[in-house]
Amino acid sequence: MNEHQHSGSGTSLATAPVEHRSASDACVDAAARLISAVDADPWGDVRPSLYETARVLSAAPWLPGEQARVEYLLREQAADGSWGDGPAPYRLLPTLSAVEAVLAVLQREPLASGAGGRLAAVAARGLAALGRLPSAGLWPDTAAAEILVPGLVAAVNERLDRPGVADLTHLGPWHRGTRPAVPRGYHAAAPEAVARKCLAAGGVPFKLHHTFEGVAGHLPDVLRPEADGLVGSSPAATAAWLAAAGLSGLQRRAANELAAVAHRYGGLLPEAAPITVFERLWVAAALARSGLASSGLLTLRKWADHLYDPEGVRGAPGLMVDADDTAMAVLVAALVDRPRDPAPLAVFDNGRHYDCYVGEDTKSLSANAHALQALQAHLRHRPEEAQTHLPVMRRVADWMTEHQLPQGHWTDKWHASPYYATERCVTALSAIPGPRARQAVRAAAEWVLATQQPDGSWGIWGGTAEETAYAVKILLRTPGIADGRTLDRAEAFLDETARTSGHRHPARWHDKTLYAPEAMIQAEVLAARHLLHTRHETEHRP
Repeated sequence: MNEHQHSGSGTSLATAPVEHRSASDACVDAAARLISAVDADPWGDVRPSLYETARVLSAAPWLPGEQARVEYLLREQAADGSWGDGPAPYRLLPTLSAVEAVLAVLQREPLASGAGGRLAAVAARGLAALGRLPSAGLWPDTAAAEILVPGLVAAVNERLDRPGVADLTHLGPWHRGTRPAVPRGYHAAAPEAVARKCLAAGGVPFKLHHTFEGVAGHLPDVLRPEADGLVGSSPAATAAWLAAAGLSGLQRRAANELAAVAHRYGGLLPEAAPITVFERLWVAAALARSGLASSGLLTLRKWADHLYDPEGVRGAPGLMVDADDTAMAVLVAALVDRPRDPAPLAVFDNGRHYDCYVGEDTKSLSANAHALQALQAHLRHRPEEAQTHLPVMRRVADWMTEHQLPQGHWTDKWHASPYYATERCVTALSAIPGPRARQAVRAAAEWVLATQQPDGSWGIWGGTAEETAYAVKILLRTPGIADGRTLDRAEAFLDETARTSGHRHPARWHDKTLYAPEAMIQAEVLAARHLLHTRHETEHRP
């Protein structure tokens, strides 16, 4: 509600702050509940992954909950026969995964039974959908797609050639003899080529553990990753490992861990587990930055003390130490008045910017923005270290501005939406002095203003609360650029979404496919709503 609406309604400006303090207090209470829920969950609040669940269904028939996984695949198939979130290019990998899993179950299920016939119909529709998906294009930069896509194309075709999979022609618009082809941009030989590199090196690189299922079939049994729990924090990688290695010793422990993850998510599987490090750092940063940390400050400080590691931080067990999580640990520690040495970031500094991890193939703007934010927050506690950190900060800021797109926004490999990367970069650059950073922030805010949707939201494929939260934060960091009506419309959209019972945040985050870390998204939305509500107190303060 803007000032003119207040006057027109007959409500005096003097009483307006009470209404908004009330809404703000509701955000504070919601933040306290969110912190408590995150603290009590040893796995993390994230929706199951269609891709990962299908991989486990195919490779681990012994795992309890198979019927739940089968029903999930049947329930999640779209009207066009495909699976997954987002536009067509994002649906390729989950559709391949689901089709291969359904074919695998068909080989274990008598086709004459009612369940077998239903599965055959689903497989036929899925195969037809694969034929309609793009055969070329700009594929999303999701984890290890270059080996997972061709590997699954080969696996689907192998399933179709095995005994036990009947002619599906009469059950759907799929013609016998038609086989899915590797889309242009991917290479059929890629999985085997990566496996040969592993053989030459005598081991599986740590960064390949999370997507080990992509090469598992091309490696001898002696060349398998060892895992104390899940392989690479991935149910799919773990199931592929266990399918080859059997169930004894460390494998038995991994199988038990896989069963525990499946139990936590109702028989289904997420793309990584547990995500508590990643989740707690992002939740804490969002809430602390927006003034929502007070009621849960002791818990956030406990997280900060526990998660910081002088050797660097990994987002989940079985993953590599990375700059993104390390930076966020430093940032959160500073935000909750527990400053920690940012020295672990130095190992990722390549002289121009920060690599996410050693051996990274593609850069990340958001990880560098987090590193810049971490150093800024640290210097507020340790100003005497400015001479050490300021040259690095200026260099990283320059690199970030060089990668701003002409329209004014940034993109990133960890998130499908440019609003995420742009908010991270704007937050970092808004604290950098000089005309270059100011111009970059201004250009980003102008892009945000130009892309608001009629209902007050923002979003890459339609408005979402998460992306609207990022857009709001960008505008609030650029004073004077947005009029009251722009922010009022955004506030109304976010408040309405918050009132919608059972609202499901769309998946926009990148791993192997799109996923939705619910608690982290809730924290971002709560933070934006709180900032919007409290701006009224500032506007109307005498």
